[in-house]
Amino acid sequence: MVTRTTEWKSGRLEWLRLVGLCVCLPLGQITAVHAEPAIGQFEIKSLDAEPGEIEFQSQNAYSFGQPRQKTALDAGGDEVGDANSVARQRHALELEFGLSRTLKTRIGIEYEKERSEFEDGQGAGVRYDELKLDEYAVEIIWVAIPRSGDGLGLGAVVEFEYPTERDGSKTLIAGPIIEWGAGALLTTFNPVVVQHIGGERNDAGKADEKIDFGYTASAMYEFSRSLSVALEVYGTVERIGSSGAPPEESTLLGDFNQHRAGPVVYWTTDLEGVGMSPLRPAGGDDDDVDAAQLTLGLGMLFGLNENTPDATLKLSIEAVF
Repeated sequence: MVTRTTEWKSGRLEWLRLVGLCVCLPLGQITAVHAEPAIGQFEIKSLDAEPGEIEFQSQNAYSFGQPRQKTALDAGGDEVGDANSVARQRHALELEFGLSRTLKTRIGIEYEKERSEFEDGQGAGVRYDELKLDEYAVEIIWVAIPRSGDGLGLGAVVEFEYPTERDGSKTLIAGPIIEWGAGALLTTFNPVVVQHIGGERNDAGKADEKIDFGYTASAMYEFSRSLSVALEVYGTVERIGSSGAPPEESTLLGDFNQHRAGPVVYWTTDLEGVGMSPLRPAGGDDDDVDAAQLTLGLGMLFGLNENTPDATLKLSIEAVF
């Protein structure tokens, strides 16, 4: 019989190679990023933390029925377009590492096919850039009150996002994660503040270092070990308390809040023949689980205001080792 200690010694190098490959392959591509409304990936944060656990995530979104682009004339008589955050496709690849039962961290990259920057004389047509690498991100989740079964769980998330464009706006995101479990029902709420740092400068030479407010919420019911259904809500309120130094187009056309809600179905299965991470120590909370698990999520999020796409298809792939 092969012990977990033996698996750890024999598999450590292979796992490190896999991590490096997943993170480093796409690093040669770049694109632009602007201080638009902070629209994060459509993902519900979790307080589950297991030392040595490795989780690969692919978060994907496809939007339909894009909001109309607003235009106005600036002081020089040139036509400018709004700075709403509009993307046809968004894809994030992430690796999460459990450090202890109260701490886990994540690194990731995000690709985006976003609306092209408006040009004077463009007319009513809307153009989109090619799908390109948009940013790098690192995240830490601290579990203050672990949740075991029913009851309250409480933690906090801090994330830093770094754009691939040299003079793009960086973002620092922080907020609490609140979970409440009752039988087969799990509810989660994650309000955050988003501080924009640096980025493009306006005519006065100031970067728009505004603060946005974002939130995610979920009510998930587990019908079986394999099937769960959730109602998920995502939103962003741009520019809290007149923060930052808005560019002229924002002064003329206003800011842009986005809100979405819709059902998501999750299906989970064991990956037969694929063991748990060799980095996990023996004696963990789920030490009786021998196989890695795959979870697929599919849902439709509907726009709740005119600044949000009419519908966003959410597809998530998560593998826990």
